[in-house]
Amino acid sequence: MTAVTATSKKPKKSLERQPIGYLFIAPNFFIYITFVFIPIFWTMGLSLTNYDLNTMEFVGLQNFIGLFGDRIFLKSLWNTMRYTVMVLPLGMVIGLMLAMLIQKKFIGRAFFRAVFYLPQVISLVASSLAWMYLFGENGILNMLLRTMGVSRVGWLTDPSISIFSIVVLSLWMISGYNMLLFLSGLQSIPSHLYEAAAIDGATPIQSFFNITLPQLAPTTFFVFVMSCISSFQVFGQVYMMTGGGPDNATTTLAHQIYINAFQYNKMGYASAMSVILLLIILLITLVNFRYGNKEVD
Repeated sequence: MTAVTATSKKPKKSLERQPIGYLFIAPNFFIYITFVFIPIFWTMGLSLTNYDLNTMEFVGLQNFIGLFGDRIFLKSLWNTMRYTVMVLPLGMVIGLMLAMLIQKKFIGRAFFRAVFYLPQVISLVASSLAWMYLFGENGILNMLLRTMGVSRVGWLTDPSISIFSIVVLSLWMISGYNMLLFLSGLQSIPSHLYEAAAIDGATPIQSFFNITLPQLAPTTFFVFVMSCISSFQVFGQVYMMTGGGPDNATTTLAHQIYINAFQYNKMGYASAMSVILLLIILLITLVNFRYGNKEVD
């Protein structure tokens, strides 16, 4: 008995005493440093220059000062925030509703789970082209409106509603991914909590607000952070469907970074935009971790 106790108390070797462990994580660190950290610092350096692929001139903070006098940049910042405010809560609510629906046992559940997740794996280009056909001037939606005697709607050409077409496409694409995350969270909730609540006479609505939502707090926090980051980086839908138009009504920060960098060759100016986007995402992420973790704990 003494020998067993002595053996169980024998200290295990820590990672510091096993250098071989660092060899296994070294490739990941190398990739992360090469493709994340170095580009970030390189972009920060370029943001202080007037680099146009041919010449590089140090201009200090001139690019950042110019940004806040740039009407198109401010418009893209406003569009990005407006897009995020719409997509973020709606994507989470739709994802949670789909997850609760799929969690129920019924015939064909696996089929519907695959159907709801399918938009996530379809090419963004293919999805955008399909929705352009749907929202086009002579698209399916306008054809249906004409059969009902309603005039055509400029889903992609009217500045007042074009951003909503981008939002609809984004919700269609991300809801399946959010559904999968929420579904994994729902399946981890112990069933005896619902059974005890049913015995106490709790209604389904009471069980949802007092059991489901609190138990889903870690999953909700993760979905919120990831959705927030991806919303501020929206680009593909805008580039494919509207090109930022009409009249810059749908242009976003990521879209303006692309335009300035690869169409105007204003690499320094685009890098300054990238730094602003990085700071916004970093600030939002830090706030989420600072106050969101309190709710989770």
